Amino acid sequence: MSDPVLSLDTFTYQDYKTWPEDFRCELIDGVVCMMASPLLWHQQMVLKLGTQLAEFFEGKPCQPFIAPVDVRLFPQDDESDDDVVQPDLIVVCDEKKLADGKACKGAPDLVIEVLSSSTRHYDLVTKLEKYRKAGVREYWIIGNDAVRVIVFDPYQVREWDLKKSREVKSVIFPALVLRF
Repeated sequence: MSDPVLSLDTFTYQDYKTWPEDFRCELIDGVVCMMASPLLWHQQMVLKLGTQLAEFFEGKPCQPFIAPVDVRLFPQDDESDDDVVQPDLIVVCDEKKLADGKACKGAPDLVIEVLSSSTRHYDLVTKLEKYRKAGVREYWIIGNDAVRVIVFDPYQVREWDLKKSREVKSVIFPALVLRF
């Protein structure tokens, strides 16, 4: 399945922020990628994990967020950047990235995407490469029966079969264990 592209015109964050809030999309290289409403399973998973992240990071300097939160992967002062994504869950440890109160300006430390059939290729290929280039430290990709945890520096991939274990441990936050 190909990425969910709206048109071949290109746009910037400056254009993006003028669009209605209910217009669900992301920008990849300036191209609008539409986002359909997720399935109930997807939303249940995001809620469950978001709750655990909120509890774990309570009182700690890192802050978790659930979608929709705009992440400007390569922010420019003039807002000409053309990569704006809304990961399902993020954790940001550098408070300067959140200073404007509107978006995360730069790579989150942890990004979690819950796969949908319509976004599988997009999350596994397109966004993975953007996250790597932007400097995301750890990227989780969650499917119905497995979780893939990717650390970009040094590069490593860990996989959990959720039929065998319902707990997945973070690499960059060693005390963080999420229960599925």
